Amino acid sequence: MNSRKGKYGMKINFESEKPIFAQIAEGIEDAILSGAFPEGEKIPSITELSASMKINPATANKGVNLLVDSDIVYKKRGLGMFVQEGAVEMLKEKRKKELIEDQVTKLIEEAMRLGLTKDDLVSIINEKFAA
Repeated sequence: MNSRKGKYGMKINFESEKPIFAQIAEGIEDAILSGAFPEGEKIPSITELSASMKINPATANKGVNLLVDSDIVYKKRGLGMFVQEGAVEMLKEKRKKELIEDQVTKLIEEAMRLGLTKDDLVSIINEKFAA
């Protein structure tokens, strides 16, 4: 697989259908959620990100700007980019919505095609959580 892991733990898969800039944004989101980039603290610069991932700075910039546009990070002129207060909660809510829309809906649709009931699914989920 054609992928690369950078200094900050972010992974880029060059064969993915997801654009590289979106993977950068998602990687920074993951780092914020894990506590690697705490709220109020600075994130790596565009130069640091692009050098670490060996990608074009414009691509890294586009990924970071997705987070700026979503109020997850903000710019301090001359100082860099910082994680917005409340970013963790915003990201959790965003990811919950995505999980429900993308995964849970598909799971329910497939379960119905297979003849599984709600109780069957609840039982399966309970088993997996207990494991």
